[in-house]
Amino acid sequence: MDWVTAENVIAVVTALLGVLVSAGVVAYERFQQRGKRLGYRVQLNTPLREGAETAGTLTLRVGDIAENGSHLVLLRIENDGQRDIDHGDYVRSTSATETEGLKITFSDKDVKAVVATIPQEYEPVRDEMRAGPGLRKEGTSVLLPKVSLERKQYFKLLVMLSGSVTERAIQITGIRDAVDVHRNESRSVDDKTPTFSPAARNITLVLAACVVTLAGLIVARDAPPPIGCAKGTLEITGSTAFAPAVRELAGKYQKDCEGSTITVDAHGSTAGIRELATAGEASGGKGAPAVVALSDGRKPGGFPQLRENMVAVSLFTLVLNDEIPVENLTVAQIQAIYRGEIDNWKQIPGGPDRRILLVSRDANSGTREVFQRRVLGRNEPANSSRDCENRDDREAPVTRCELDSTAQVLSTVAKLPGAIGYTELRAVSGQKGLHKVAIDGRVPNVDEIGASTYPYREIEYAYTWGEPPADSLTSSFLTYLRQGRGQDVIRTHGHLPCATPKGLRICGEG
Repeated sequence: MDWVTAENVIAVVTALLGVLVSAGVVAYERFQQRGKRLGYRVQLNTPLREGAETAGTLTLRVGDIAENGSHLVLLRIENDGQRDIDHGDYVRSTSATETEGLKITFSDKDVKAVVATIPQEYEPVRDEMRAGPGLRKEGTSVLLPKVSLERKQYFKLLVMLSGSVTERAIQITGIRDAVDVHRNESRSVDDKTPTFSPAARNITLVLAACVVTLAGLIVARDAPPPIGCAKGTLEITGSTAFAPAVRELAGKYQKDCEGSTITVDAHGSTAGIRELATAGEASGGKGAPAVVALSDGRKPGGFPQLRENMVAVSLFTLVLNDEIPVENLTVAQIQAIYRGEIDNWKQIPGGPDRRILLVSRDANSGTREVFQRRVLGRNEPANSSRDCENRDDREAPVTRCELDSTAQVLSTVAKLPGAIGYTELRAVSGQKGLHKVAIDGRVPNVDEIGASTYPYREIEYAYTWGEPPADSLTSSFLTYLRQGRGQDVIRTHGHLPCATPKGLRICGEG
């Protein structure tokens, strides 16, 4: 029984767990997910412009039917269940031919026009779409005939509305309760249905975890520390947006490399650059200080001694209090809001009669600097409120306050009806009372960086005082940050590492 060691017992248990979970997931998919499901998602929600609007393979010519404030909504209807949907699943049998199917209502917005597109290979679906009166509009609704959809089949509707509508306001009726109608996460118009089912992905993840665990048991006893480990102390300051990823990496590095102490104390990009410069000047040429300053975007001028390292691309987003049902703003609207030309949400299509409150970061914030450079094209107006709700300067064109951290911005926007702010994308996860806002119909998506026109993004830089010694903790941690495990952690925090093939191209473009 020499094989009965702690490592071998754990290995056997891990292998059995992988087999049992895999079998369980297969059983769940075969016996528990046999229900019918009809999914829908909004793939485009944008104000109508002059000329022709194109979304994927759909093109809608804008003519006399277009009115001021009209919006285009691209809606994808899909069978994402385990069973086919047929005519018996519909309940709107009001006509003699019993062809009535789904009814899609867009809140109180009138439907001006609607067109459908169906993949070439779905010939029966196209024929059924023409049955009876066919696809048509009626007031605030789109009416469809009964359409049979096999698993994974779908069609799209491009709808012109009299105003903007939120995804939550769209209602679909006309199908039996036995069919689960649900809203899926929005994707771009070119997204494809996942190749693997959720069950297949879960099995893959579990088996991968088991393999990794088994491999770890083999090498864990005598595993050497990572190549390039260094001892000493290091202080990391600067960007609060990138700090969570670096804080996790610092913990992993200290665990892997004994004798290293890394502290992350972020107070904003500009403040971090100044702190690094002060430490470098105080060293008096006796060596580079063990300080790294993170910055959202390149450092300001006047610090020639600082050496830059491109680390990742970060995405940022505007956030609105949930009492404001606006999910998209154009760049022109955002600029007008921050100039004070739009000071009430009722001036935005779909917005209520509520005063606009601007919740901003202080002058040390890189998130603010990126917002000014990439979206506003100018500096934000002066601070006019201490409590973010009441205007102290009565002559100021807007009510605007400044806060010290991303957490303060998020909690304040969630608390104050009418409030709008901005933040690093990952920080919004799990926050209640607020929602993200698309810009010109585009949402921030790491996978679309470089292809999407979404403007609110920036390169994250790590600055040092001159070139740190090759054997220093500063140099070692920067390598750890940009390569290997560092890339994995950066990805999990919603950033694109510059050292990846796609990241190299985008970071090189600046």
